[in-house]
Amino acid sequence: MSDLERYYTVLGLEPGASLEEVNQAYRDLAFIWHPDRMPKDNVRLQEKAQEKLKDLNEAREKLRSHRSTKAAPQSRPAAKPPAAKPPAAKPPAPSSQTHSRSSSQSYNSQSYNSQAHNSQSSQAHNSQSSQAHNSQSSQAHNSQAHGSSHTVPPRYHYYQPSQQSAYTYPSAQSGQPQRPYESQRPPSVKKSPSDLTGANLSGVDLREKDLSGRNLSQANLSGANLSDAFLHRVNLSEANLSNVNLFRANLLQANLTQANLQEANLIGADLSGADLSGANLKGAKIAVGDRLMVKLTGTILAGATMPDGTVHS
Repeated sequence: MSDLERYYTVLGLEPGASLEEVNQAYRDLAFIWHPDRMPKDNVRLQEKAQEKLKDLNEAREKLRSHRSTKAAPQSRPAAKPPAAKPPAAKPPAPSSQTHSRSSSQSYNSQSYNSQAHNSQSSQAHNSQSSQAHNSQSSQAHNSQAHGSSHTVPPRYHYYQPSQQSAYTYPSAQSGQPQRPYESQRPPSVKKSPSDLTGANLSGVDLREKDLSGRNLSQANLSGANLSDAFLHRVNLSEANLSNVNLFRANLLQANLTQANLQEANLIGADLSGADLSGANLKGAKIAVGDRLMVKLTGTILAGATMPDGTVHS
């Protein structure tokens, strides 16, 4: 049997089970085999439960890792660089006679081009000077003819930039370029995914969810469905849990100080080691008839208001 098949067997699953089935099987077996559910005076059961929980944790982590690795896209092989082309053959060196003839032709051509360029430049300069002189003479003549002493000044063309310069100024703090007058926003502070302080989860269906270790202090969970949820060591201090359904929920060592649990359904819930100091349990369902249906082994109830309205001392 391979290690992967053994991990499925530990969770009581068939090979190839989905990740949701793996998580569900882990929650069910962890709820059954948790050491806090075993008698403290039975050393054999405590050791067996710890070993069993260790195997369950290992199996779930290995199967999760296997699933994530299997779902990750495979990297493409690097493209091979194109083969280098062979160097082109060099042309044969020209003979001395050919070189002499080519140099002479090149010199004559350059001399001819230079003369043509000088001739064109001289003609263009003379033409411009003549046009400017004729224009000024014509303007002066028109001015005198009309009896005006004002001479028309020559027109000048100034350079006009087509667009405003998009020069950016470096930031004094980061050294990175930024637009002029750009506001500097402080970096946003992201919360941890496990931090749900003050979250509004009123009426949300959270049954069979694993929220162990999450911070839900001051959260609004009124009317939410948390049946069979795994809430080991969850922080629910000052949370609103009125009318919440905690049927068979695992609340081992949970922090429920000053929590509002009025009219909550706690039938079958495990509150072993939980801290309910100052919590309000008025009207909460914890028994069927005269039989208590909530596990309160090691639970702290100092100052808690009990379902009948009395305050626990």
